[in-house]
Amino acid sequence: MKALFLIFHGFEKSNGISKKIRYQVKALQECGLDVRTCYYAVDDLGHRKWMIDKDILIDLGTGVIAKIRKRCFYSAISNYVAKENISFVYMRSYHNANPFTIHLVKQLKKQGAKVVMEIPTYPYDQEYITLNAKWDLLIDRCFRKYLAKQFDAIITFSSEAVIFGQRTIQISNGIDFSAIKLKQQTNDTSSHLHLIGVAEIHYWHGFDRIIEGMANFSNLSTYNVYFHIVGNFSGSREKEEISSSITKNRLEEFVILHGAKHGRELDELFEQADFAIGSLGRHRSGITHIKTLKNREYAARGIPFIYSETDEDFDDKPYIIKAPANETPINIQNIIDFYRQKNIPPQDIRNSVLELSWKNQFKKILDNIH
Repeated sequence: MKALFLIFHGFEKSNGISKKIRYQVKALQECGLDVRTCYYAVDDLGHRKWMIDKDILIDLGTGVIAKIRKRCFYSAISNYVAKENISFVYMRSYHNANPFTIHLVKQLKKQGAKVVMEIPTYPYDQEYITLNAKWDLLIDRCFRKYLAKQFDAIITFSSEAVIFGQRTIQISNGIDFSAIKLKQQTNDTSSHLHLIGVAEIHYWHGFDRIIEGMANFSNLSTYNVYFHIVGNFSGSREKEEISSSITKNRLEEFVILHGAKHGRELDELFEQADFAIGSLGRHRSGITHIKTLKNREYAARGIPFIYSETDEDFDDKPYIIKAPANETPINIQNIIDFYRQKNIPPQDIRNSVLELSWKNQFKKILDNIH
């Protein structure tokens, strides 16, 4: 069976979303599908293009006209699906419900393709803060129920049975074990502990709660705790909040901003780390239940971690700490005590999530729609 994985943005090498999509495509291939990836790209000369893997599907040109065509010119995609006799389209939501995406899905369905849409985070309205973002959201809100009606199902990582009036297929964020290196070494933590948080940093990650907790802890102890923040800031607001907290609490020596890392550099940081930091502020965006990719990748690494949302895949695991979903600073001494009491080998942590492979998650989807 031929499949098209459709996204409305491009790829970045160290971006977590980009890596996730690559893993998902690979999982579909492992399920026996002939998969092509359709995505949007801008080249060095400013040409805006729809791509199929490494080939140009259509060059939309440059300038303002090309930007407009990118938002409403989808006939090249539907024509490609018809020409190649593609029978399954997996679309990743870009919160871009409008008459043009509705028409696209209708055309795909008319050609006999099964079409599903993944909504990575639900609900998502509260994530839109700026005036421009709220305008884009307004358009999406006007059309998303009608768009949802066109699909065979909506794919969700939440516990919602229905989203925007459409039935859902509930899965977990998956893991590509071949792409994630198992932590090898156990470090001496008699005088210090290294924490690591990996993300494109948004306010809902709540890393400030760790920093404020470190400030409280450092006033009481000579034991050193280091927090390695790995990833770029999503915006100036996030950067200012984290940086000002570090400066205010005089933690420049103990909170290290590494920027985005991948490959060997990221593996080396995990070898140095003892305990990982998941999301600690999802309540800020109104989310209580979510199955984040971050938690799964930490488990695949074999490192214990903390988070504050409800995640049914991990809530009962012995290697996690559930933080309260509020604004209180994280108790650092609790993390130290937990780490010392729990001596769980990295391989055991990894083994506990083997069923969460991307292949298994996509098999659920394919079994549900065929």
